[in-house]
Amino acid sequence: MLYCTAMPLKRIGLSQPTSIVWLLMLTVVAVGCPSKTIRYPAEHERLLRIDQALESLRSAYERKDRSGFQSMLLPQDQLDELRRQVDLDLEAFSTISLEFKIERVVIEKDDIDVFIHWQGTWKRDANDMGIRQRGHARLQWVGTHSILLRSAQGDLPFGMKTKQMLSESPSPSSQPR
Repeated sequence: MLYCTAMPLKRIGLSQPTSIVWLLMLTVVAVGCPSKTIRYPAEHERLLRIDQALESLRSAYERKDRSGFQSMLLPQDQLDELRRQVDLDLEAFSTISLEFKIERVVIEKDDIDVFIHWQGTWKRDANDMGIRQRGHARLQWVGTHSILLRSAQGDLPFGMKTKQMLSESPSPSSQPR
């Protein structure tokens, strides 16, 4: 009986039992995975809002939009230094190009930690070669519907003017003898 049922399969090239197994597995995969559905739509929407908040912060800084940048920050005293550093950057550089890559997002209730890798170029004018830097930072956000920056730690891309001033050594002619 088995020989008789295998006869038609030889005609179409499926004489090997492994071929039949592969055909069955392919059928199961094709039927079993018709589309992707979002299992947790509320969390998915929140992740999209976090991504949008991060992009809004980056974009406002790059476009030198002071009020747009400020609107992404919580009104806290601990962010005053960040605000000051950003103001110095926006005054010192004519062009800022910045990229963020999210490494990890940790969400605990209303607290959100976003770990990023960043790289950018800061130019004083069009002829300037610019300063190229990169680093890692932890941006702490808060909120569910409205996501705002609460704190920033690590090697931040903001404050490049200050970093540049600290890294420049005085010229030999200006040093006392």
